[in-house]
Amino acid sequence: MLHHVEIYVSNLDVSLNFWSKILERLGYEKSGHWDTGFTLTNNEDAYLTFVQVEKKYEAHPYHRCAVGLNHIAFKAKDRATVDALRQLCIESGVNCLYDDKYPFANGGTDYYALFVEDPDRIKVEFVAMD
Repeated sequence: MLHHVEIYVSNLDVSLNFWSKILERLGYEKSGHWDTGFTLTNNEDAYLTFVQVEKKYEAHPYHRCAVGLNHIAFKAKDRATVDALRQLCIESGVNCLYDDKYPFANGGTDYYALFVEDPDRIKVEFVAMD
């Protein structure tokens, strides 16, 4: 069972705004905050921690097609939740990926999902499980 995921970010304040605003719609709350990081949890076993990258590593930008994390996916309660998240992202200027194929970017009509990029271009997926 997954315990936690820790993600290094280029700008802690920008990432806090992005992640907390979106994940609160899925029941996540800020459970920790310190000078160089914050944690979001949804009262399950696993949680997410975001940490400001050290200056000496800032020159190494993230790219999801390189070795490492490709994307992170979250289960949404239903299709209406996915649609509400998409609207929030549009209103907030978040880059929605594959928007011309929304909500069936994976093909077919049974996989209802939204794909966006966080401020560091990490792909984030929200999939309806109804």
